[in-house]
Amino acid sequence: MPQHEQDRRSISQAASADLAGIPATSRWVRSGAARLHVLDYGGPGVPVVILPGITSPAVTMDFVARELTDLVRPLVVDVRGRGLSDGGGRYTLEEYAEDTEAVVTGLGLERPVLFGHSMGARIAAATTVRGKVPLGGTVLADPPLSGPGRGPYPTTLDAFLGQLDQAVRGTDADEVAASWPRWPRREQELRARWLSSCEREAIVATHRGFETEDFFDWWPSVPGPTALLYGADSPVVTAEGAAEAAAALPSAAFAEIPDAGHMIFWDNPPAALAALRTALTAMLP
Repeated sequence: MPQHEQDRRSISQAASADLAGIPATSRWVRSGAARLHVLDYGGPGVPVVILPGITSPAVTMDFVARELTDLVRPLVVDVRGRGLSDGGGRYTLEEYAEDTEAVVTGLGLERPVLFGHSMGARIAAATTVRGKVPLGGTVLADPPLSGPGRGPYPTTLDAFLGQLDQAVRGTDADEVAASWPRWPRREQELRARWLSSCEREAIVATHRGFETEDFFDWWPSVPGPTALLYGADSPVVTAEGAAEAAAALPSAAFAEIPDAGHMIFWDNPPAALAALRTALTAMLP
């Protein structure tokens, strides 16, 4: 594939139409020169800023967000370089944290809870430790525990880029299912339509960060209330990794999601959502 095609981000008409069926309002904030897109599900509840994973635009977390609207006000971020948000920058945890702070201040959110999955969990931890915005708590779902001296992230960069190249070429739910056979059909379809909105360099730099930025540089300093959810079969947060994380931050609450790997909300939606609601409820005033 020519290099210019590999670098191209695109959102098809079918992908744009997905937004019409989502019960959320698009909001925009600036973080420096970058425009960031947020899906705001509204409501009077405590704001919960949802930070998705490395190749997960905001729309792919809709099935999680809409199950929380009776409890909180979910706001799902198109993280820099994904979905409708601008790309560019260094894609470090510090820069992602600055973007998250811009969302909180730009939308006037009062003491929101941060909830992140995978990459988003690392961003949530870094944002909380920086302490630049008042927060009501932090929920981390299967954060990559990798870092210098800890071995590689379980999913290779080539695997991510291979899936991205499929999406840029044009893919469908059946092809996505070859990589993610347990996912609900709607989530396979959304990934097929939205993966091409992810910037190649955002994936490359973030994957590099998984192995050069140590999660445990941040984790022991995360102030409470804090919860960590992880899949019982996850290669990202293993039983040994969960034990190390618990020893490093004894005040955090832990929940193991049965019959789930790294993609806990896709692998076992009922159990993962129940654990998330329990964690959020404990943080509500």
